[in-house]
Amino acid sequence: MPPKTVTHMFFVFDIESIPDIPFLRELLENSPEDDQALLELAAEEFGRGKSGFLPPMYHQMVSWVGLWITASGEPRQKVAWSGTDERKGIVSLIDTLSTYKDFGVIHHNGKGFDLPLITYRALKHGLQLPPRLNTHDIRYRFSKQNLDLMDEFSNFGASSYPKLKHIGALIGIPVKVTGEGNEVLDMFRNGELDRIEHYCYEDVMATYLIWLHLQYTNGELPQSSFKDLRARALSKLKEIQKNAAD
Repeated sequence: MPPKTVTHMFFVFDIESIPDIPFLRELLENSPEDDQALLELAAEEFGRGKSGFLPPMYHQMVSWVGLWITASGEPRQKVAWSGTDERKGIVSLIDTLSTYKDFGVIHHNGKGFDLPLITYRALKHGLQLPPRLNTHDIRYRFSKQNLDLMDEFSNFGASSYPKLKHIGALIGIPVKVTGEGNEVLDMFRNGELDRIEHYCYEDVMATYLIWLHLQYTNGELPQSSFKDLRARALSKLKEIQKNAAD
């Protein structure tokens, strides 16, 4: 009898978030009533570096998109959520990540932002995350089951961390066509949840495409498979960008 083949799945994902203004107002003494003034003060108090970008603890999730793929890169299912009820969104993500007992994750800066955000917000809402996220396979700094493109391209910080948009430009893939991260708060205020989800989906497809290129470059993916998967993914990316523009 031939040995049983186990198909290992990876979850390529991205999260969009906005500052948690009620939480920030609770933390800051004599906080201004104006939201913009509050955000500027929070950036000074808690911001990271010159950008003043707030760490994941101070954000709330407004959208997530994930793409299940096989270890060989074959796409299987796209799943997503966007909305104003963050607890519902976290529950939806937990249910999705419970689809498989063992899985890997692929992302860009997920170790620095998205994964900590998931933990903080589950903590806030009193929710229990799938045990897989706390295993050695995922938590280990150099894990091959938790692939952060920023780590892969920088050799875990030995070189500079690349931006997703710049890697895309390097290999001829249009990225960030539907928006930029600093526009998400305005989109949310305008009730443009579909636009946020499109932007998030675009980032996921770009991440997937860049991962395919990296797999091929590293000799992990045959040329024939790479060309086929790349063509299909690039077609989907352009479809997402066109739909967002219509």
